[in-house]
Amino acid sequence: MSELPGLDARIGYVYGDGAESPSLESMLAQAAAQKTQEDAGGPTQPGPAAIVVPLLACPDGALLRRTRQAVANGRSGATLADVLGPHPVLAEALPVRLSEAGLARADRARLFDAAQPADGIILATIGGEEAVQSAGITGMLLSARLAVPVLVARLDKEGAISRAAKQLRGSGSQQLVLAPYLVGPYSAVARLLLSHYTAAIGITQQQSQGVPVR
Repeated sequence: MSELPGLDARIGYVYGDGAESPSLESMLAQAAAQKTQEDAGGPTQPGPAAIVVPLLACPDGALLRRTRQAVANGRSGATLADVLGPHPVLAEALPVRLSEAGLARADRARLFDAAQPADGIILATIGGEEAVQSAGITGMLLSARLAVPVLVARLDKEGAISRAAKQLRGSGSQQLVLAPYLVGPYSAVARLLLSHYTAAIGITQQQSQGVPVR
């Protein structure tokens, strides 16, 4: 998070169980205790003790309910930001990953090449129908960029991937690719997370330079 100096970024797990995977509730409790101590020492930056940005590409009802409960149980007054998608940044990251794997044709922006490019893509997501609808927006952007058909299917629904593959093959696609629509290590995703953080505290990233944050 070098774009925002002073940001204290921590990772809390919805189902955390210890030092290696600390729970979101414990992270929020620590943030609340730290803010109380800072407030006792004199005037501090106004605002919540923490901003929680879900590392989710799509809305996932079960995980978001658990996240909201963790925020409530943490008693920190934390603000919960939106999930990361749908967003053009995620649609841009996908063809890069496909190109790196040799599964997408060269594009004008990045000049990647592929010997056997995909002619049909299944965008795999989890989280129910709301997640499918959200991923569908990214799928349309991806399809327009690569000029290949893209279908969204749920990993957590039996037979969904097979049905999507059958539909693509029925329309003439032969070289199918299963692309997980899940958040992974990618610099663009980090910048997207930062934009959700700054939006949650009501500032733009341009305004954020030199702003003390927690």
